[in-house]
Amino acid sequence: MSEVKTTLEKIKELEEKNDEAFVGGGEDRIAKHKEGGRLSARERLDVLLDPGSFVEIDKFSTHRCKNFGMDKKKFYGDGVITGYGRINGKPAYVYSQDFTVFGGSMSRAQANKICKIMDMAVKNGVPVIGLNDSGGARIHEGVEALGGYADIFLRNVTSSGVVPQISAIMGPCAGGAVYSPSLTDFIFMVKDTSYMFVTGPDVIKSVTHEEVTKEELGGATAHSKKSGVAHFAADDDKHCLLLIKELLNFLPSNNIDDAPILPTTDSPDRIDESLNSFIPDNSKKPYNMLELVKTVVDEGYFLEVQQNYAQNIIVGFARFNGRSVGVVANQPQVLAGCLNIEASIKSARFVRFCDAFNIPIVTFVDVPGFLPGTDQEWNGIITHGAKLLYAYAEATVPKITLITRKAYGGAYDVMSSKHLRGDVNLAYPSSEIAVMGAEGAVNIIFRNQIKEAKDPEAERQKLIAEYEERFANPYVAAEIGYVDEVIEPAMTRKRIIDSLEILKNKKDTNPPKKHGNIPL
Repeated sequence: MSEVKTTLEKIKELEEKNDEAFVGGGEDRIAKHKEGGRLSARERLDVLLDPGSFVEIDKFSTHRCKNFGMDKKKFYGDGVITGYGRINGKPAYVYSQDFTVFGGSMSRAQANKICKIMDMAVKNGVPVIGLNDSGGARIHEGVEALGGYADIFLRNVTSSGVVPQISAIMGPCAGGAVYSPSLTDFIFMVKDTSYMFVTGPDVIKSVTHEEVTKEELGGATAHSKKSGVAHFAADDDKHCLLLIKELLNFLPSNNIDDAPILPTTDSPDRIDESLNSFIPDNSKKPYNMLELVKTVVDEGYFLEVQQNYAQNIIVGFARFNGRSVGVVANQPQVLAGCLNIEASIKSARFVRFCDAFNIPIVTFVDVPGFLPGTDQEWNGIITHGAKLLYAYAEATVPKITLITRKAYGGAYDVMSSKHLRGDVNLAYPSSEIAVMGAEGAVNIIFRNQIKEAKDPEAERQKLIAEYEERFANPYVAAEIGYVDEVIEPAMTRKRIIDSLEILKNKKDTNPPKKHGNIPL
């Protein structure tokens, strides 16, 4: 007959089990995993979470698979660490896959752990951050592993727009594993050590005979520059986790909370005279819109999202008088600031995120139109451009729009115009609001008059000058109320802050419906 264990012996047994769980797949595997500067699954949580705040859930969970001798191979935690803690003082639920345990592969037990914290996050109204480092579905478990993925996908969808969801890709992410991150709000990747793809290089080679490396196919550079899948590309694990912490500073915890307000020493009445000469007199000359944005936001700090993708439009987060806002801005330095397919998709998704989480949207407009060309038309610029139109029209958060120079054609309408429920629409004296530029308009309107003139080119230039005098300004739009105020550029920061202050209690709703049918 065995002796009954004393309380102290039971406590010692608990400590031993904790120690066993803490080392995951073992010290040797952890050491190998950390080669090349990578952090372990637990070290990542140490960087992400406020010191001493992490509370682990399901630490002793194990798989129940008996196939292929798996019943003799069990590790506490089963390849994922789950729990909650605080980030920048605010609560968050987290999971961190542990590649040292079965390659971090998805099992039924692992899925159950992740689903549990996702459910708790929604009930408690706090963000979910997933640190992904997994070889994919655990083949030994077959359809149970696939079912586990689908259970997570369902929660990604039902949680969307309720709590912020953030994915960090910190190792491999292939096959079905890529769909959970793609359903979340922001994806972070790490250069040289993380990758995402539906089918890997070997499958591609066997099917299409293309030779490509993992990094070329689905590395951080590929997805942050070419596909737009990744919103941020970090230099290493620590940089990635610190970027997540910085992003969360701009976000509310859920869709009920207001956008965060942090203390600032930057005066709301600050006036910058340099802006009065910032926009070039020559309307064809480019300038850096990013400089203008940084000049007027608090402390000149702007957290750009998808910095390397569709660079003809800028999106990101900033603060005005401490209040978090989303910024959308055309970039005249790239494609003259035209809207194309990639820019439309990038900005539409960002606008919808801000609207879902009560973050006001400030839009800086300098857009000559949609990018022309057969490539754009055949790849669906009509549908993709309509996504941005839909996003702005649907948004009920405070919307402030500033036209700095060109606002031509349909692009004028799309970029948070008064007609799409823009709340405060401002313009610089240098702005030109028209169906198209003066040259194009004159060539159409006065085609016959120019042909019949003694000196067609002189007549054309005269008509262009007259058209510019009459229409290439903001006053026609201001006269009919499409622009609320024409402002001195130096006053930009003050006018935006005044507008945000008066709109802070804005309430607007859309008609009751199950959901709209956005042109996907």
